Amino acid sequence: MDLKGKTIVVTGAASGIGAATAATLTAEGARVVAVDRNAPDGAAQGNYARFVQADLGDPAGIEAAVEVIGEGIDGLANIAGLPPTAGREATIRVNFLGLRHLTTRMIDRLNDGASIVNMASLAGFDWANNVAAVKALLALEDFAGVEALCAAHGVDDARSYFFSKEALVVWTLMNRWTWRERGIRMNAVSPGPVETPILPDFLSMLGARAEEDMAIMDRPGQPEDIAPVVAFLMSDGSRWLRGANLPCDGGMSSHLACEAHGFGG
Repeated sequence: MDLKGKTIVVTGAASGIGAATAATLTAEGARVVAVDRNAPDGAAQGNYARFVQADLGDPAGIEAAVEVIGEGIDGLANIAGLPPTAGREATIRVNFLGLRHLTTRMIDRLNDGASIVNMASLAGFDWANNVAAVKALLALEDFAGVEALCAAHGVDDARSYFFSKEALVVWTLMNRWTWRERGIRMNAVSPGPVETPILPDFLSMLGARAEEDMAIMDRPGQPEDIAPVVAFLMSDGSRWLRGANLPCDGGMSSHLACEAHGFGG
């Protein structure tokens, strides 16, 4: 993957998958503009050409960040996210509404041929069984309306992460051709459980369900397992992938699909 000469924005770049992605993109020759609400540590700073501090759950903060980021962007890696322990409102604001707002505000600042990669999740696997609630979230424009929407659709804190990722998967599929005339493509990556600073939050919130998934897997993923997939989607070699949701989960999505339909293996 040759990313020399490309300028790529990475959100959530201060830790976890975001930090690993920034490092991988830098190693492939890209200039990385890092966006995070937390300042990076000294070791990570070498992976960034520039750091923009922003809270992606705050529309005003997103607007300010877009102005600082500027133009001439070749890629946007939407990796910032919150675990369900952050509470349903914050989780949905950052994981979906903020991500969508940043992306749509950045479109005019992207170069033709740019790539957008959304960090979805195995948690979004079951979106087709939750269409009504997902449609309601997709229709929500007001960040202040999250609590009412969650109450109307029975979304509690534990469910909020799954819900946000279901909406993100669908939004990615919907935007398969939105900016096709400019050659701008959008895809998603869906990891399973990954050893990041927020993994303990998932285990504590989701309990037995998360433990069962972990027991099936031979190991949890590592950020370094996910970052090269994002880098590939940023490269010209992925130019014919549009609206794809790529599982990077050690086989978990295949396992769930086989189990649901009575196939072994």
